[in-house]
Amino acid sequence: MSVQDLHGLLSNIQRNPGIPLDLDWVDSIHINRSAVERRAATLPARRSVKKTHQVAWLLRALTCIDLTTLGGDDTPGNVKRLCAKAKQPVRTDILERLEVSSLNLRVGAVCVYHAMIPTAIEALRGSDIPVAAVAAGFPHGLNPMPQRIEEIKASVAAGASEIDIVITRAHVLNGEWRALYDEIAAFREACGDAHLKTILATGELGTLSNVGKASAVAMMAGADFIKTSTGKEAVNATLPVGLVMARQIREYDERTGYKVGYKPAGGIRTAKQSLDWLILMKEELGNNWLTPSLFRIGASSLLSDIERQLEHSLTGHYSAFHRHPMP
Repeated sequence: MSVQDLHGLLSNIQRNPGIPLDLDWVDSIHINRSAVERRAATLPARRSVKKTHQVAWLLRALTCIDLTTLGGDDTPGNVKRLCAKAKQPVRTDILERLEVSSLNLRVGAVCVYHAMIPTAIEALRGSDIPVAAVAAGFPHGLNPMPQRIEEIKASVAAGASEIDIVITRAHVLNGEWRALYDEIAAFREACGDAHLKTILATGELGTLSNVGKASAVAMMAGADFIKTSTGKEAVNATLPVGLVMARQIREYDERTGYKVGYKPAGGIRTAKQSLDWLILMKEELGNNWLTPSLFRIGASSLLSDIERQLEHSLTGHYSAFHRHPMP
């Protein structure tokens, strides 16, 4: 993967329209946890990123970040600072020394709560960086269904072009696949032209088989992306879960011809972790899933560590974290 590959990252992907719920397909999904964990453990070792290519891989990871702030103490000021970082994610002097300043690098999106959508849109004006909003009773998904639908519609009306919703976990835990399908299909309809990222909250689904089944149902219902976590659960994005979800994406593509995106989120803080996720995508899904069209990483502090690693590639030593602040 070369630096030149970073040009033209966004490709025209036909949107997943969803298909009728196929319960035979869902019932056939059974995951061998030990086999998945063994395979996930080998991924970083199977394709280590050589030092000469690390910069290009880190720049690729940077472009796939959904730069996120979802705190109760969010203010217009810190959202504006986050958006400024989204537009200029790496210091200019580092980019110039790496000879990549012409790439016009930017993150995949900025993700905020509904109240901060107008602030983010205004701060990102002219950049073409999309604003994503969490909705549908995030993070627990236990609000009344009409309220969750209206929340999605309100965020779309406010200008969000991507909506990250969270499912009702009980539907998965009880094997209520029709209810899960209908819920996600209703969310997709409420999104209109905005893309739907479906958060499965995988750390709360009990088994990897449940993760696989929920992934398949979400795609059948029309999800544009499937996402691991809200970032608020005790267990968030893990490579074994990523492997299960990636393989369901691959099977869905093979059966229907529609490509669905993938977003791990929660606990991904280091550049090394971001490379592990890129390796998983390349190994399981191929190069098509190495662009922000089909792969995002939900994160906040990750960008600072990527910037530190890029500077390290030039200087041979690590600078203090305060030199790479996040809002």
